[in-house]
Amino acid sequence: MNTTPSRLRRRAALATAAAAVAALTLAACGNNSNSGATSAPPPATASAPATVPAGEHNQADVAFAQGMIPHHRQAILMSEMVQTNGASGEVKALAVKIKKAQDPEIATMSAWLKAWGEKVPTGMDGMDGGDHDGSGMPGMMDNQRMDMLRGASGTAFDTMFLTMMIEHHEGAIEMAKTEKAEGAYGPAKTLADDIITAQTAEIAQMKTMLGKS
Repeated sequence: MNTTPSRLRRRAALATAAAAVAALTLAACGNNSNSGATSAPPPATASAPATVPAGEHNQADVAFAQGMIPHHRQAILMSEMVQTNGASGEVKALAVKIKKAQDPEIATMSAWLKAWGEKVPTGMDGMDGGDHDGSGMPGMMDNQRMDMLRGASGTAFDTMFLTMMIEHHEGAIEMAKTEKAEGAYGPAKTLADDIITAQTAEIAQMKTMLGKS
C-alpha cells in the first residue's frame, strides 16, 4: 500500500531535502566531522594609530596657572574696592568688567591643575610678597600697597586704582608672554594670548582715564 510510485517519489524528495539541511548546518558550524576542518578566524582589524595625548603640558604651563590664579584673585579684590571707595562711574564700570573676566579664567586654570595632579592655589597664595623685593609675581601688589588702596577714597582712590591696575595688568602680560614662549599646552597658550589682548586694551583705556583726571 505504501509503495506506490507517487509515495516513493515524495519519500525520495524528503530524504534529499533532509540531507541538504544537514550539510548546510555542518557548514554553518564550521565543523565537518569527516574532515576535522574548523572555520577560519575573522580577519584581523587594523589598530588605531597612536596619538599624542591631548593633555600634554610642561612645568611652564603649571607655573603659569599656579601664578595667574592668585594674580587674578588680587585683581578681583582691587576691583571690588572700587564700588565702595571710588568716585568715577567710568572707573566703576571698568572695574566690573575686569572682575567679570577673572572668575571663568580661574575656573579654567584650576581644572587644568586638577587634571595634571598639581596643586591649585587657595585663597591669596602668592599675594603677600608682591614683586617689589623680587620674591613675588610680576605686577602683584604687596600688603602695604593694598592697605594704601583700601585707605583711599574718591578721586584719589580712582587715581591710585588705575595706576596700580596698570602695573598689575603689565605683570599679567609679562607672565602670559612667558607662557607663550615656554609653555607646551595649547589651551594655556591660547589663554595667554587672550590675556595679552584684553589687558593691553584695558591698559590703554586706563591711561586715557588718568589723562582726564
